[in-house]
Amino acid sequence: MGFKQKLFSPLVWGNLLAMLLVVIAAIIGVWYFLSAYTHHGESIEVPNIVGHQESDARYRLEKIGLKAMVVDSAFNKQQPAGCVLDQLPAAGRRVKYGREIYLTINSGNTPTLALPDIADNSSLREAEAKLTAMGFKLGPVEYVSGDLNWVYGVKSRGRNVYAGERVPLDIPLVLQVGKDANGDDYDELDDFGEPEEGEGLDDLSEPSTEVEW
Repeated sequence: MGFKQKLFSPLVWGNLLAMLLVVIAAIIGVWYFLSAYTHHGESIEVPNIVGHQESDARYRLEKIGLKAMVVDSAFNKQQPAGCVLDQLPAAGRRVKYGREIYLTINSGNTPTLALPDIADNSSLREAEAKLTAMGFKLGPVEYVSGDLNWVYGVKSRGRNVYAGERVPLDIPLVLQVGKDANGDDYDELDDFGEPEEGEGLDDLSEPSTEVEW
């Protein structure tokens, strides 16, 4: 059989057509598989899980094909420990199947910070500015003997705390501050009780030299 006869043979064209159909079927099959695997074109509305316990939030999300991932924690004393304080994406947003929903969970423990070195190292104004900027709460000042407006110590819950010690942010700190202008309790009077200028001059006048007859 010649080359041309083989080329135009029904058997050859039948095989080519069969191969082409197999390739097309494979492409269609792969496309359907990927669409089903990725849920192409489908979207799910994110439920509101703020205020729910973490376990309940996970169950609700997984039930509809979403995943929960805890990415942060915070403290809110008005909410129970372990509840969801925030979520991302927010409730009502539409996302793809299998999307992770990022959760912020209430830790239940009061956050603490290391106390900076302010005792005997800063004035009242400097200490107040630094502590409030860090997030500490301040209570009424406790005055002690010492240089005016100089911080000599810090108290938390009635006891002295020191630099580097971790203290809770929701407990007000009490600053022990000097109250004396010169480091003592003297008033602005002469130390030896000497009379002010012009005071008692009548008592110091010379006696009269007149003699009665």
